[in-house]
Amino acid sequence: MESVFGEPPSNYLANSVSNDHTAQETQSLSRKESESSIGLTHVGNTGEAQMVDVSFKGSSKRTAIASCKVILGKKVYDLVLANQIAKGDVLSVAKIAGISGAKHTSTLIPLCHNIPLNHVRVDLTLNPEDWSVDIEGEASSTGKTGVEMEAMTAVSVAGLTVYDMCKAASKDIRITDASHKQGKAALFLVI
Repeated sequence: MESVFGEPPSNYLANSVSNDHTAQETQSLSRKESESSIGLTHVGNTGEAQMVDVSFKGSSKRTAIASCKVILGKKVYDLVLANQIAKGDVLSVAKIAGISGAKHTSTLIPLCHNIPLNHVRVDLTLNPEDWSVDIEGEASSTGKTGVEMEAMTAVSVAGLTVYDMCKAASKDIRITDASHKQGKAALFLVI
């Protein structure tokens, strides 16, 4: 484990059977140390997947913005622009799908916290320069953990919906440049 995570697994709980108070203090210190150090927060001391404990954090307003691009090609772009895609209004359906995706993030991403969202915004804009759809999503909440995964899920699901609705017209559609605006995550999909 040390070669992967930088330190050997902690076994303080096995040695502190006689003093529960000391174990709680050590656990609190370990949590504070892990918060201040850079590392994989969803990996436990022995390498197992875990949900991050945010119980000690205070609530605050959280907002995240993400974006992605769906490159359609001229033929499909023209069909979407003219609202001639057989499945219907691509941009409206993708907007609703993105909002719904943000609301279901914790069921799609297993270690995400189930958080109450105050607001989700998904905007889709046709871009004639590269025959694409630019998608921007924003999620906000008041709570103990961030909403960047909700914003990323919103734009990803909206992009997948654009692909699903247009795939009969072309198999060359690409979803690209999905990223959290602060640059903490990036995704590139080629479908």
